[in-house]
Amino acid sequence: MRMRNLFMLFLFFCFLPCVFAWSTHPAQVDALRAVKKALVDPKHYLENWSKGDPCISNWTGVWCYDTVGFDGFYHVRELQLLNMNLSGTLAPELGKLSHLEVLDFMWNQINGSIPKEIGNLSSLKILVLNGNLLSGSLPYELGFLSNMSRLQLDQNNLSGTIPKTFANMKNMEHFHLDNNSFSGQLPSELSQLKNLVHLLLDNNNFSGNLPSQFYALSKLEILQLDNNHFDGAEIPESYQNLSSLVKLSLRNCSLGGTLPDFSQMPFITYIDMSWNMLTGSIPSNKLSANITTIDLSNNKLDGLIPESFSYLPSLQMLSLANNSLNGSVPASIWHNKSLSGNARLSIDLQYNLLSDISGDLNSPQNVNIRLQGNPLCNNAKIRKIRHFCDSNGGGNWTNDGSTYPVDCPATACPLDQYYELIPQAPTCFCAVPIRIGYRLKSPSFTYFPPYISDFESYVTSALNMELYQIFIDSYAWEEGPRLRMDLKIFPNTFNNSHSFNESEVHRIRHMYTTWQFPRSELFGPYELLNFTLLGPYISVNTGKGGISKVLLVSILVGVVVCAVVVSVAITLFISRKKNSYRRLSRRFLSKHMSIKIAGIKDFTYNEMSQASNDFDCSAQVGEGGYGNVYKGTLADGTVVAIKRAKEDSRQGMHEFLTEIHLLSRLHHRNLVALVGYCCENDEQMLVYEFMPNGTLEDWLSGKSEKILGYSTRLHIALGAASGVLYLHREANPPIFHRDIKASNILLDSHLIAKVADFGISCLAPVLDDEGDTSQYLFTGVKGTPGYIDPEYFLTQNLTDKSDVYSLGVVFLELITGVPPISHGKNLVREVNLALKSGPLLDIVDKRMKGYSCDNVERFIALTMRCCEEKPEMRPSMLDVVRELENILKIDPESTIMSDSISLQSTCTSTTQSTCRPDTILKTVSDIRVLKSQNFRHGSDTV
Repeated sequence: MRMRNLFMLFLFFCFLPCVFAWSTHPAQVDALRAVKKALVDPKHYLENWSKGDPCISNWTGVWCYDTVGFDGFYHVRELQLLNMNLSGTLAPELGKLSHLEVLDFMWNQINGSIPKEIGNLSSLKILVLNGNLLSGSLPYELGFLSNMSRLQLDQNNLSGTIPKTFANMKNMEHFHLDNNSFSGQLPSELSQLKNLVHLLLDNNNFSGNLPSQFYALSKLEILQLDNNHFDGAEIPESYQNLSSLVKLSLRNCSLGGTLPDFSQMPFITYIDMSWNMLTGSIPSNKLSANITTIDLSNNKLDGLIPESFSYLPSLQMLSLANNSLNGSVPASIWHNKSLSGNARLSIDLQYNLLSDISGDLNSPQNVNIRLQGNPLCNNAKIRKIRHFCDSNGGGNWTNDGSTYPVDCPATACPLDQYYELIPQAPTCFCAVPIRIGYRLKSPSFTYFPPYISDFESYVTSALNMELYQIFIDSYAWEEGPRLRMDLKIFPNTFNNSHSFNESEVHRIRHMYTTWQFPRSELFGPYELLNFTLLGPYISVNTGKGGISKVLLVSILVGVVVCAVVVSVAITLFISRKKNSYRRLSRRFLSKHMSIKIAGIKDFTYNEMSQASNDFDCSAQVGEGGYGNVYKGTLADGTVVAIKRAKEDSRQGMHEFLTEIHLLSRLHHRNLVALVGYCCENDEQMLVYEFMPNGTLEDWLSGKSEKILGYSTRLHIALGAASGVLYLHREANPPIFHRDIKASNILLDSHLIAKVADFGISCLAPVLDDEGDTSQYLFTGVKGTPGYIDPEYFLTQNLTDKSDVYSLGVVFLELITGVPPISHGKNLVREVNLALKSGPLLDIVDKRMKGYSCDNVERFIALTMRCCEEKPEMRPSMLDVVRELENILKIDPESTIMSDSISLQSTCTSTTQSTCRPDTILKTVSDIRVLKSQNFRHGSDTV
């Protein structure tokens, strides 16, 4: 009791100075220094990174949480180094900024690859690296960032494919990979991103088909895939179900087939399908009244121009040039619109087969019509539109106007060059603006003036400002098409302030850099190009405000006092408690376990030591990541295997209890049985039944002097599969093993296979009504190289089919006698190649005896199905067991020979012709075809 009071007293005296001793977490400080070291900073923006503490001393671009964490440290929340002329590389230590939510390096000259360690930042929500010189492929580890909402990697030199793991970014809304060199098939797995709003993949080298599964993206507003190479692929009919789509841009994608029916897209505003190979007619159904742009030029379309184009009041551009359209042009397309003010309409119908115009030939002001290259231009009756048949078309355009205050004297502003008249202020007023470079990446219009007022209202409303505080200094269309603007933001005149204060500068900048503007269907995604601070803003730092200097003395004192007092108190406390913990640990286990777990014995440390001759090295029979395995003999003569955890592999008390409870429930003839446990003297041991014939790996690697015959190998395969099937379907709760391999399949005295080592097993999802465990767990990848399911490795989605793949690799070892990875070669890949070209004798283990070609073909066919890359192509574990049973049921006199029969006597001259790769491949193909008919039910007709 006195000890506890003393400890609390120490903490009390320590607390007051410590509250002032907070600083940035040391690991994050080291990480930031490593980031700076990897960068080249010619303009010395990061000069203050060598001074003081990141969160306290206001490092440039470093934003921290306003309060300390539970560990007593500040943590970096945002790292924003945009447009600082930085070069160099991205340091892997970025992955140590464990609380980071925003990582922004856009518009620099950083090269090299994207560090895979960024995938460790589980809190990351925004990753923007666009506008750099990054190269290489995308790390699949980025798919681990399940909280990510915005990924912008556009305008780099990145290549390769999009990892399937990216489907795990369930909160992703903005996915921008445009203007790179990505290739390959678009992963259909991206359809799992149910919150996706913007998908920009234009200007890459994607090929193959457009994934029909994208129809599931119910929130998708922009799909932009321009300038890719889909090699004649058709636009999936399912895209008509993209009910939230606002912009569909598939320009110059080598697409074929017909146009989708856009009438089922109620919010569609912008359609660009130009420069493809589309055929057929244009659907005549009525389109959304919101449409501003339709570009179907440079295709192979025919038929009539739909009358429905006459009922599009917001239309700005209609381009159908360079097709084979015929018939009349409905003049109602331009007559049914109100085109007053700054609106305009461009209609390009050049180089078709149009023969007439139906309706009034006169066009309103602000309409430009191009008809060159059509038969109607040779029609003498249509002389009124002769000017529409030249190369420029006709029409009159209004000029953009800007509103400036009147009657303001030239001397109204100070002579300081940074002060300007606020152009739209209600009175003459001078102030210093913040200059912002801004770009709309994918707007849903082609002519900006009609929407300028809407845009100004949109920005000022988001910034909680008056309308006059924003001025569009200039704007210009860029390739994309994208709309670039130079904005000026002015302070509020009612405050009579001629410049923003520092907190307002931070607030405005933070709104832009964290994308807090409300989403706009019309204006689409935006990006900040620059945030220029001149005049009184030059000294404003863009990092987090620091702690008051008044506290610096307290911080220094606090650090010293805490370091001394807490270390003394904790040392005394821990030394007192350590022995009591040891005394209580065994008492705790006995109280909570021995009563509940029948048949599982609680061994003492002395019993384990005596059984293994004090864990002598001569008793050691195995070694793994968990620890060493010893052969032991209990006092009653029972031979057991003692699995002793290494110090760094020991679990917490709760986890160890849970594992023992789990193992105690597993009872099957093909699973190694748990005999007991030991938890004493800081030890953790599991005691299993002993397997005298060791592991399957020992037998196949040649460590055993005896050779397994074919029939025995089949029985071992069936035993292992039966054990795993029990885990999947009958264990309570069901289990995914996750580490099936030859060294985890043990053989008893009768060579009966038993599955062992559940150290990294996972509880499976709850079985559905049909006993299906095909649901997946999202979990970190664990297992043994060569056995790991490639789909699980890429996506981290663990299913029962992951165990099927691993077991299939074990089957291949049984057939070939070769380990899964040998001399750097992957067994599955090598067998696939061998089946296409090489003789069977190059595949089958030459030491194996007693098989027929027909039977081994069937076993190989099953094995290759287990090793299919796609999980849905693999059989279930129940299917595997049934097929193995069927193989073993085949007439033994004609197929399963005695183990003493040699290979040569089995594959005789009369039978060897069937023992060829082409026969095996045909068998594999046949089983694929029969999967839905017979194989699933274990039919003998397969």
